[in-house]
Amino acid sequence: RLMPATRAVVSIGSPSNAEHVTHHFSESLAEIEKRGRATVTLQGRPFDISLDFVRSLRDNDVLGALKASRKALLVMHSPQDATVDISHAARIYTAAHHPKSFASLDGADHMLTDKADAHYAGQLISAWVTRYLPETVPADETLGASRGVSVRLGAEGFTTEIMARHHSLIADEPERIGGNDFGPGPYELVSAGLGACTAMTLQMYARRKKWPVERVDVTLRHFKDYPSDMESVSGEDIREEASASAKTDVAAPHDASAKIDHFERVITIDGDLSEEQVTRLLEIADRCPVHRTLEAGARVVTKLAG
Repeated sequence: RLMPATRAVVSIGSPSNAEHVTHHFSESLAEIEKRGRATVTLQGRPFDISLDFVRSLRDNDVLGALKASRKALLVMHSPQDATVDISHAARIYTAAHHPKSFASLDGADHMLTDKADAHYAGQLISAWVTRYLPETVPADETLGASRGVSVRLGAEGFTTEIMARHHSLIADEPERIGGNDFGPGPYELVSAGLGACTAMTLQMYARRKKWPVERVDVTLRHFKDYPSDMESVSGEDIREEASASAKTDVAAPHDASAKIDHFERVITIDGDLSEEQVTRLLEIADRCPVHRTLEAGARVVTKLAG
């Protein structure tokens, strides 16, 4: 049975009858019946299976519950699933009422052990479920951000929660420096802010002038280099992308020999524009607020909460 508050259901590699699970540890059923539980190995991992669990599997009617349910359903299954055949997905899909959707996880195994497969499945679920969530998802009360931005990082790894008003984001570091690569790095987020501000500023100016700018693309790279070397830097000469790791160079603010931060910004403007209009828009790009903040520098004031 589904809880009354349930709005939508996602099944991933699910059997169409719960008792199907027991055939994966049929050789242990006698021990479970006799001792009340046993440790079995499924997909190379040990699981403690109790007699109550086995009985609940036998009592559950998956297809019957689906027929009685009027909840939205997303069925996800891999054609190559060697644990639960994809024919089970067909039976689940047929039993359910609309709205229902099917997504093929082509090439994935039953446990989605390949990180790329798991990430793909997560993206599909995230996109699909938005239709059945409230229009505005309330911010986590423990990570509120009614004003400004709130950020939280636990005791392990670098996967970081970000809340900007009611918008949730994830920041992370690449795997090569110990992160999970679940989101952009801190400097990538800074670059994104510069890029977004640039595109918005150009479109605001063009719309005010009624210039036919159809699209603005901004590509950015952040890196560190010596000021004297920048005269010869090209788009193909980016030698070091900065990360938020502790490997950042530290030097006196006015040390001419110290590396400084550089943002390379490449702008593409689509539209029927004259050469003079394009030149003017490139000048306007340098006036976007985030650009001015980065060039002018900013003071960061830190204090302890409480």
